[in-house]
Amino acid sequence: MAGGGEPAEPRDEAYDERGVRAAPALGDDERRRLLAGAHHDPHALLGAHPVRGGVLFRTLRPYARSVTVAAVGLRARLRAEGDGLFSGVLPLREIPDYRLLVTYEDAELELHDPYRFLPALGELDLHLIGEGRHEELWRALGAHPMSHQGVAGTRFTVWAPNALGVRLTGDFSYWDGTALPMRSLGGSGVWELFLPGVGEGALYKFEIARPDGGHSLRADPMARRTECPPATASVVHGSHHRWGDDAWMARREGGRVHELPFSVYEVHLPSWRPGLTYRQLAEQLPAYVKDLGFTHVELMPVAEHPFGGSWGYQVTGFYAPTARLGSPDDFKHLVDALHRAGIGVLVDWVPAHFPKDAWALAEFDGRPLYEPADPLRAAHPDWGTLEFDYGRNEVRNFLVANAVYWCEEFHIDGLRVDAVASMLYLDYSREPGQWTPNARGGRENLDAVAFLQEMNATVYRRCPGVVTVAEESTAWDGVTRATHHVGPSGFGGLGFGLKWNMGWMHDSLAYLAHEPVHRAHHHHEMTFSMVYAYSENYVLPISHDEVVHGKRALVSKMPGDWWQRRADHRAYLGFMWAHPGKQLLFMGQEFAQGAEWSEAHGPDWWLLDPSYSAEPDHRGVRDLVRDLNQVYAATPALWQRDTDPEGFSWIEGDAREDNVFAFLRFDAEGSPLLAISNFSPVVRHEYRIGAPESVPVWREVLNTDDRRYGGGGVVNAEPLKAEPTGWHGRPVSILPVLPPLATIWLRPA
Repeated sequence: MAGGGEPAEPRDEAYDERGVRAAPALGDDERRRLLAGAHHDPHALLGAHPVRGGVLFRTLRPYARSVTVAAVGLRARLRAEGDGLFSGVLPLREIPDYRLLVTYEDAELELHDPYRFLPALGELDLHLIGEGRHEELWRALGAHPMSHQGVAGTRFTVWAPNALGVRLTGDFSYWDGTALPMRSLGGSGVWELFLPGVGEGALYKFEIARPDGGHSLRADPMARRTECPPATASVVHGSHHRWGDDAWMARREGGRVHELPFSVYEVHLPSWRPGLTYRQLAEQLPAYVKDLGFTHVELMPVAEHPFGGSWGYQVTGFYAPTARLGSPDDFKHLVDALHRAGIGVLVDWVPAHFPKDAWALAEFDGRPLYEPADPLRAAHPDWGTLEFDYGRNEVRNFLVANAVYWCEEFHIDGLRVDAVASMLYLDYSREPGQWTPNARGGRENLDAVAFLQEMNATVYRRCPGVVTVAEESTAWDGVTRATHHVGPSGFGGLGFGLKWNMGWMHDSLAYLAHEPVHRAHHHHEMTFSMVYAYSENYVLPISHDEVVHGKRALVSKMPGDWWQRRADHRAYLGFMWAHPGKQLLFMGQEFAQGAEWSEAHGPDWWLLDPSYSAEPDHRGVRDLVRDLNQVYAATPALWQRDTDPEGFSWIEGDAREDNVFAFLRFDAEGSPLLAISNFSPVVRHEYRIGAPESVPVWREVLNTDDRRYGGGGVVNAEPLKAEPTGWHGRPVSILPVLPPLATIWLRPA
C-alpha cells in the first residue's frame, strides 16, 4: 500500500536511527528465503506497511552504508539489520509519498522504493494468460517502460511457475539481483516488479531460484530487444517508429493472395549485402526487388538467434529481431520501406523447436517448461534442440501470440512456418520405441495439430490480408484446408493459406539433373505434379535449402557445358513461372550464381561487374527474371486461377522422346497463355502444337532463348496463325519453332 499524504508529525523533524523504533525482526525462514531470492512475496516484507504505532519501512540494499527515508517534512535514517537489510518504525498515521536516500562508500542516491508500488499487471491479463488466450501476450509479459502511480519506470514480468523465487538483475544493479526480488502474482506463475527510474536501453535478465535449490540467470523469453550476439542480455525497448505504409496496409486488407500475383525473392538479410544494417538495407533491397518485379520478399528468420550459422532457424529471442543488423525500430524501417516500394514481406517463423542454451528457454524455471517433461518427447532428433510442449496452454499462447506479434507490430504480410512435418508426427525421425502413440493410437501429434489450427485461425481473424505458408514435406491431408472442414483423415484442415510444393521441387530438379538424352526416361517427374496440383494451395520453392551443403547452386545442377547449363536454368525458370502455383527463388539464383550460397559472404555480386568477362551471361539471366515477373504480373492467366483446375489444361504431356511439355493457363475470363518447354538441346522447327479454336493468331511474349538473356536467338518473331489441322485432340494447331533448352510463352495476338 502507498499513500500520498503528509507525515503525521506537525513539525519538520529529522530522525537518526536512535529516533526510529526497531522493526519486528523477520522470521528466520522469511529472512533466509528473501536473501536467497526464493521468496514468493517480497513486497510483503519490503517497502512501507502500517503497523501498530506507525509505519514500518524495510529495504534490502546490499553494500549500502545507510538508508534514509525522505518525505515532505521527514528525514529518518533506518536501522541496519545486517545482510543489507535496513528497517524501522516511524510514528506516522499513514504512508507518505517517500523516497530512499541510499548512501554508499562513494556516493548517495535518491531513489523511489520499488516495493511501495501496487502490481502493474491487471487481473484480466493474468486470467487470459492462465487460460492460454492472451492474444497480445507481449503487452503483458516482458519489460515495458511506463508511468505507474505517477512515476516513470519499467514493469518487468516473467512466467516461471516452477521457480521458488525470481530476482531482477541488470546493468542498473551492477548485475547483482539481491536487492530486486520479484513477487508472484497469485497462482498464475507470473512474477512482477515495477522498477522506477529504469527506462529504454537498460540491460536485464531474470535470476531464477530453481526447485532444486540452484540458481540460473535467464534472458527474458518475451524480450522485444536483445544485445547483439554473442552477448545474451535482454534490452528494455519502447518503439518510436512512425509507419508510412497506410496505403499498402489498406490494399492488403482486401487482397486474396490465391488470386493475385505472388512472386517471392528469398533473402538472408545478414548476407544479402554483408555488413549492411536494417536501415542501409532499406536503401538498397526495396529498389533491387522492385526492379526485378518480385511482389514479395521472404526473409529467412529475423528473430534473435545465438549462432549465425543456423541462419536463424535456432531461435532464442522469439519476440526480438536480431540485433546484428540494428534495433527493432530499424527493422520496422526496412519493412516500411519495402511496403512503400510495393513489396510484401514474409518472414520465416520457427515454432518447431528451440536450442538448449542454458541462458534461454531450456528448463527455464528449473524444470521443463516450454518443452515436454518427457526427455524423449522433448528432444528433437535431427537438430540437437528441444520441441515445444504444444499441449500446455501458456506455451501454445506464447507461440500463437508470437505469430500475431510479428504481423501486428512489424506489419509482416506473411509467415512461412518452418519444419511443419516435424511438428505433426510423433515418430518424426524417431525409431520404434522412441515415441508413444496418441490417444487415438496414431502417430499424429494432436497437440501440434490443435496449435497450428489455432495459430492460423487467430492470425487470419486478427490480421486481414496476411498469409501463412507451410513448409510441410509430407502428404498430410488438408494443410491449406479451412480448420473447420474435416477431411478423410478425420482431422480439420490446418488452416494455412499456402504450402511449399516440395514434391514438385524434388521431382523437377531431379529431371533437370539428367543429361537430355536420358530425360525421356524421367518425363513423368515433370508431369506428376499436376496429378496433385489442386490438392493444396501451392508455392513452387527454389529455396536456400536447395543451394547449400553440396546440393550445388541451381545453374550448377544442370548438365552439359556452361551454355547448356545456363540454357537449362533459363528454361526451367520459364517452366516454373508458368506452372500452377506461386513462385519463390532464393537470392543469387536470379543471376545464375554458380557457387553454393554461404552465409559468410552471400551472393557473388562480382559476377555482375561489367569488368568481368562473363558478366553478360549472368546479367542476361537476371534480365530474364525481370521479364518473367513483368509478363507474369500482366497476365492474369498465370496467377488468377492457381487453385482452380479449370485454369489449366495439358496440350502435350507425353512427348517424352522430344523432351517437350506444352500446356495452357486460363484467367477468369478464359483468356489463355500457352507455355511450351523444350528440354532437349536441338531446335525443333515447325513443331505442331494443338491450340484452342477460339484463338486465330498467337504471338510470342517471352522466349528464354532470346539473345538478350544469353540465348541463341531462336525466336518466333512473326505471329503464329492457327491452321485447321487437328492435333493433340484439338481442332486447330500452330507450328512454332522450339529453341533448344528453352521455354516460350504465347498469348493471343
